[in-house]
Order: sequence, then structure tokens, then C-alpha cells
Amino acid sequence: MAEVKLAAEPRTEFGKGAARRIRRESKVPGVLYGHGGEPVHVTLPGHDLLLALRTPNVLLALEIEGKKQLAIPKAVQRDAIKGFLEHVDLLLVRSGEKVNVEIYVHTEGDLAPGAFLVEHVLNALPVEAEATHIPESVTVSIEGLAAGDSILAKDVPLPEGTTLGIDEDAVVLQVLAAQAEEPTEEGEGEAASAEA
Repeated sequence: MAEVKLAAEPRTEFGKGAARRIRRESKVPGVLYGHGGEPVHVTLPGHDLLLALRTPNVLLALEIEGKKQLAIPKAVQRDAIKGFLEHVDLLLVRSGEKVNVEIYVHTEGDLAPGAFLVEHVLNALPVEAEATHIPESVTVSIEGLAAGDSILAKDVPLPEGTTLGIDEDAVVLQVLAAQAEEPTEEGEGEAASAEA
């Protein structure tokens, strides 16, 4: 997992007006919390943060007034239309500390011959992992699976030091038979008139 360094500045102004001013400077307001301490309000460089957040469960090494803090994103607010970052909540973490996160589930391989569909019951798998070694994703083989087959949480290969955060018998994905489209009533009427 990549560690991304960001320079953060303490923030003393609050409210919508202050947040707008921060965003006009291409920065993002945020709050840093965890370990039972008081929340710390910060301002982060917008472009660098946007690039960092492209990596799932990224570990951020924040430099705040000469002090280094490790954090992971917990909540990100984006503008609904333009998509730019409006606010970010960050959770303080320490090396060796376990955190609960979700990791994406990818598939590889080919299904058994025939028309089947793979339904992702869970697109992301809740896991507990060391804060500095959070996997970005896991890959599951669907090679040779047929309709009616499923993959449970306990079947997903997890990296060392990562444990499931849900019941091991929870269905992660299942294989369905493809449904043939039913003829429409209009189509049936046309067929009947053609026969007549």
C-alpha cells in the first residue's frame, strides 16, 4: 500500500464562508480525529488530495506544523455536479494498529460454457487490517463456475495479517443463469395475425 505525503495546515476559520474561501484557493477543508483526542481541523492541498484519493484506502502521511501524523480517509464529500472535493474526514492511525476498512473484490477467469451472469452481492469486502498494510483489493477466481455456484467470504484469499470483518458464510458473489427475454404481448399479437 502506498503512503502519500501531504502538507496540512491547521484551520481556525469555520462555516460556509470560510470553506468557500479555502476552496477558492484550491484547497480542501478537513477534520482529523481519532485516538480519543480532540478533532483537529485542517486545510489540505486540493489537487494532491484528489490524486491520493484515487488509491483505495490510501495511507496519508500528514505534515502538520512539523509533526507527522498517519491517517486514512473515512468520509469524502464531493460536489454532486462538478465532482470536486468539498470536505474530507480523516482517521488517525498508528503503525501496527488494526483498522476496519472495505476492499474491492475483483474477479478473474472464465465461467463454465453456457450463458451465465456473475452477480456481485458484495462489491467491497469488510476486513480488519493493519493500518500501514491495507490491501487495495482482492482477486477471486471464477474459473469453471456454473449457474447456482457462489463464492463465500471464507473462500476469498486474503493477504497475511488481514481478517474478515463479516460472517465467513456471507455470499460475496454468485453465478446466475442468463434469463431469456419473454416475448412481448405486442409481438404475440403480430404472430397470431400473421398465422391468420
